[in-house]
Amino acid sequence: MDNFKKQLQKIKTENGFIAALDQSGGSTPKALKLYGIKEGAWSGDEEMYRIVHEMRTRIITSPAFSGKRLIGAILFENTMDRDIAGKPTGDYLWSVKNVVPFLKVDKGLAEEKDGVQLMKPIPNLDALLKKAKAKHMFGTKMRSVIKQANPKGVAAIVKQQFEIGRQITAAGLVPIIEPEVDIHCPDKAKAEELLKAELLKELNRLKPNELVMLKLTLPEQDDFYMDCIDHPNVVKVVALSGGYTREEANKKLARNHRLVASFSRALAEGLTAQQSDKEFNAALDASIESIYQASQT
Repeated sequence: MDNFKKQLQKIKTENGFIAALDQSGGSTPKALKLYGIKEGAWSGDEEMYRIVHEMRTRIITSPAFSGKRLIGAILFENTMDRDIAGKPTGDYLWSVKNVVPFLKVDKGLAEEKDGVQLMKPIPNLDALLKKAKAKHMFGTKMRSVIKQANPKGVAAIVKQQFEIGRQITAAGLVPIIEPEVDIHCPDKAKAEELLKAELLKELNRLKPNELVMLKLTLPEQDDFYMDCIDHPNVVKVVALSGGYTREEANKKLARNHRLVASFSRALAEGLTAQQSDKEFNAALDASIESIYQASQT
């Protein structure tokens, strides 16, 4: 069985969750600040990316981080292009840790219009997908955000996600489609109703070989996305923490059956550069275990 098939099997059938380690240019300083490294501790982007790669390397090489409780990890392009312990990051994740690698491909969010933020254009996407394939990525991730329960905006977000999603499946990768509903959306439940209707419409248009994953905000109504989880074109539905604390996100996640986590900030909550390796590994182990357990329902 080739790696892609093995990885597809792991994502589809194994218990566990996806670590989102994909903070990019704009969100990196915030991620480093939470990790205990203040802005000004680096001069220029290159040094900032070196420091963030050290943070990610520390997480990925920790004994707590393995394919026993994690099924995948999402990387930023800069992380994919670097090595961990002498191996390209994607190869290290799969061959050493048995964790399936994904690449974040979006270039950030456009200005809000019709109550949503679409993705900015992704120039040279075909070249990036080719590189991702060469670097042994299994799939991709791209995020847009719903701020209001606006039917026109929600339809536009889902249309854009699936248009680019088809380009990604054609390149031999599995896209994680992420139309996030902002947890502060004034009518979040209504926005989720609109979103699910549009998602099912687009999922039903896919060809049998066009496989996708969905990354969705933890819903107001428990088990709300079961129709999406059961859809034949959907490999897995994962949930983002979206600004909830880890404790709060885990509680909500546990109430949603067969939905698993893909947490970023909630995963790294409580980890700092100042911790000894023993303290760091213990804190990461506790974080992974709590998210893993919440993903088991």
